[in-house]
Amino acid sequence: MKEFVISEAESETAILVALITQAQNERKTNEYLDELAFLAETAGAEIVKTFTQRLDMAHSVTYVGKGKLQEIKEYVTEHEIGMVIFDDELSAKQLRNIEAELQVKILDRTSLILDIFAMRAQTANAKTQVELAQYKYMLPRLTRLWTHLERQGGGSGGSGGGMGGSVGLRGPGETQLEMDKRIILNRMSLLKAQLADIDKQKATQRKNRGKMIRVALVGYTNVGKSTLMNLLAKSEVFAENKLFATLDTTVRKVIIENLPFLLSDTVGFIRKLPTDLVESFKSTLDEVREADLLLHVVDISHPGFEEQIEVVNKTLADIDGGGKPCILIFNKIDAYTYVEKAPDDLTPRTKENLTLEELMKTWMAKMEDSCLFISAREKINLEELKSVVYERVKALHVQRFPYNDFLYQTYDDEVEE
Repeated sequence: MKEFVISEAESETAILVALITQAQNERKTNEYLDELAFLAETAGAEIVKTFTQRLDMAHSVTYVGKGKLQEIKEYVTEHEIGMVIFDDELSAKQLRNIEAELQVKILDRTSLILDIFAMRAQTANAKTQVELAQYKYMLPRLTRLWTHLERQGGGSGGSGGGMGGSVGLRGPGETQLEMDKRIILNRMSLLKAQLADIDKQKATQRKNRGKMIRVALVGYTNVGKSTLMNLLAKSEVFAENKLFATLDTTVRKVIIENLPFLLSDTVGFIRKLPTDLVESFKSTLDEVREADLLLHVVDISHPGFEEQIEVVNKTLADIDGGGKPCILIFNKIDAYTYVEKAPDDLTPRTKENLTLEELMKTWMAKMEDSCLFISAREKINLEELKSVVYERVKALHVQRFPYNDFLYQTYDDEVEE
């Protein structure tokens, strides 16, 4: 996978490239670029510049226009940039043409996410899932690995112009390519078989957990799910201000008052999440599919949090995890900021001008009792969260297990004599 990923100890300089299209305006493109920069920094790259271009749609051959590609090439050469990262998934043709023109490492959003997943994978399960997703990504782009054969022909003597050097190497190159495809397909079959075994083991584990309600933390990446998990479960789940800090699903037994239940922390979702990655991580996301209650954590301090909610809801629907009882938990209220309008500014107020109190009222009116505002880091409103989760889990528990297998009486429940 070295052709497609960063995975190097030293920081590499990189530039980012994105398009402003009919479907994606300038504001949204800038948001995506901020996220792409965060992804790149998580992977170990140092971003030095971003390039954008207005196009109706991505160019089928070079993603950006020829003039913009030339501008990027000049900047790359002048500043000795080691890598160019594109905000959308590139086709094999686009990768080949851009690489031939720029002569540096080319990554797209998908390969960058795959690289971070490869770095984050700790358990055999996660590593297997990432490897399968990498091979799925690699397969249609294998021809790129063999472009070096064309350069082995060397010299121009008697070679008949630009085509010459590669003629005698076409046979071996194609043979090797077919061999590589076969090796990868065999490896993918093996990985799928391993994942099927892991699925069976996990299904058995879930059955053995007994009669407890299952609650799953879901949300966009880097919204504070792991921090909240640590507070509720009083455990030490890895939490870091980086994208995809959590890959492996962590399940903990949590007890609130007299009620035990299972709480799982899942991988964060992201815009333009590669389909192959979602497919590979189906077994990890089984915890979400089998949950009785979802705690959807949202970073209210993020300017695009509403779109992040939509992304999570869409991803949940894609993995058949939608339609479940859900509590929307707005986290990071301590970091929320707004732009106060000047008294003489007569333009209509926008979302950026809403105070936290106004935003809370808006969402509470929309979501009724399925909406909470907290700060996991500052431990604000945590007792309210525990109380709401307790009532929801208790209602599910009584409905599911009417004989109260787990619930034991508290002193408050006892009838006074």
